[in-house]
Amino acid sequence: MAGNMVMWNPWHGCHKISEGCRHCYVYREDAAFKTAISPNEVRKTASFDLPLRRDRKRNWKFPSGTLFGLCFTSDFLIQEADEWRNGIWEIIRLRNDCNFIFFTKRIDRLQQCLPSDWNMGYDNVVIGCTAENQKMADYRLPIFISLPIKHRLIIVAPMIERIELSPYLHNHLIKEVSVGGESGKYARCLDIRWVEDLRRQCTDNEISFTFHQTGSYLKKDNRIYNIPREHQHSQAKKANLNIRFPEI
Repeated sequence: MAGNMVMWNPWHGCHKISEGCRHCYVYREDAAFKTAISPNEVRKTASFDLPLRRDRKRNWKFPSGTLFGLCFTSDFLIQEADEWRNGIWEIIRLRNDCNFIFFTKRIDRLQQCLPSDWNMGYDNVVIGCTAENQKMADYRLPIFISLPIKHRLIIVAPMIERIELSPYLHNHLIKEVSVGGESGKYARCLDIRWVEDLRRQCTDNEISFTFHQTGSYLKKDNRIYNIPREHQHSQAKKANLNIRFPEI
């Protein structure tokens, strides 16, 4: 999914708030680069105005139609960014010729973080709610489907157990469910049967489904495969589990 996006991280740093955060790649990457500042410290970055940048001819550096992946090294709704977020909403309004997507584990903060002109949602904003296990699905998803959002995704990543999503897939409020395993040396294993079962739930409800990455360890036919990071997306695609339904 991220391969087709321009990554836009106006702030960096986060806090672990649920089981899915245990082996977060942001912490791992900061440790690998020996970042002097703790990954727990949320800080504004030099990329804050990225979509507004122009070239020498005063044309947009990122043309109309660009898809920006927002806050993939933090959480767009994290509390420490409350003072900066209105500036991001303003940029999204100014670049209404582009599309923006963010994933969050803090969907319970969305209502208080929305701009005053949000109404039923911006046409150019897609919001993905993360649900890594049944506990978080049952907490976050009722909130998610109750909020005014035009384009919604459920992101089951890292998937750490079998999850029943059927109660949240009715009425075509969800555009797509995207599933991925956990990466890294200490990643928890993803069972392909959980992925196949979730695909069945989506098919039954005519919801598009994407298996976007295997994670580091994939269990299939009672065997656990160790999959290198560079092959995790391609191996997921080879599983041939992705399905597309027309949007309603």
